[in-house]
Amino acid sequence: MAKVLVAALVAMIIAILSGPTFIAFLRRKEFGQHVRADGPERHLEKQGTPTMGGLLILAATSIAVLALSTFTLPALTVFGTTLACGGIGFLDDYIKLHHKRSLGLRGRWKILLLIGVTIAVSLAATHQGLSHSVFIPIVDRSVPLGPFWFVLLFLIIAGSVNGVNLTDGLDGLAAGTGIIALSTFTAMAVTIYIRSSTSTHGRIENRLDLAFIGAALVGAMIGFLWFNAFPAELFMGDTGAMAIGGALAAMAIMMKVELLLLFVGGIFLVVAISVILQVISFKYWGRRIFLMAPLQHHFELKAWSETKIMVRFWIITALFCAAGFALFYKYYLPFRAHS
Repeated sequence: MAKVLVAALVAMIIAILSGPTFIAFLRRKEFGQHVRADGPERHLEKQGTPTMGGLLILAATSIAVLALSTFTLPALTVFGTTLACGGIGFLDDYIKLHHKRSLGLRGRWKILLLIGVTIAVSLAATHQGLSHSVFIPIVDRSVPLGPFWFVLLFLIIAGSVNGVNLTDGLDGLAAGTGIIALSTFTAMAVTIYIRSSTSTHGRIENRLDLAFIGAALVGAMIGFLWFNAFPAELFMGDTGAMAIGGALAAMAIMMKVELLLLFVGGIFLVVAISVILQVISFKYWGRRIFLMAPLQHHFELKAWSETKIMVRFWIITALFCAAGFALFYKYYLPFRAHS
């Protein structure tokens, strides 16, 4: 148990101590953010702010994991998915910087790469013996999906990655909400570990290793937030946003709490839905539901400060996560502990 806290502290300290050097390196290389011309006007002052801060999160997490982890298959799957999705985001960021534009990797290439990540995760999950079914809380039953389970995995991974990516855009927003969401999954993993011991077998050790990976990510993200708080000295870019989304998706899959991602990642779902509704409304009726999508920019144009939006999104995320953890404790914990 103590190693989980150590992992978070090690990753956080590494991120905070190495942050200034990393930011200076990005400035020397002129790896600065290119702001969308059609975005909120006050974002123009963010032009040139160092980006790809997700590399700092991944580096700090990797050092803590490689130094302290016991490398069980579920933990390696979460860690590998985080790195893979972060790598896709890095390609996206690099293309934007190289071509000096706000558009990066084409959508079809992202989909193909995410399909590859999904295949790897599904193979690991199958090797781990996870059932091709989904447990539904409240109804309190498991529904077999057969081959559609693989489709569900892709939707989980792609949806989570894109949801976090869309939520990024304000100082401290994606980092703070990501920390709360990953902390919730980490707490679930710790709870399963504590409650998994029975009279016939000991505790499920790999659940604690999942908590270890989650804690390392949370620690690294707290260290990143030290520099990302308003006014931001560093942006995470797609590298960080996609890595966070991949981590959330992989933890939900490997702990068999897939549907709880709708609650734990609820704020990312709301933001993604705001974009979908905006596109559909404008395409078919020529009208915009929001002043601007994603949702956080709508509130910006209503003259809310970035700090107000950030804190309120954090509060909503905490409420979503509390509901998710309550459902987990009531329905999933007995289901997982005795399966």
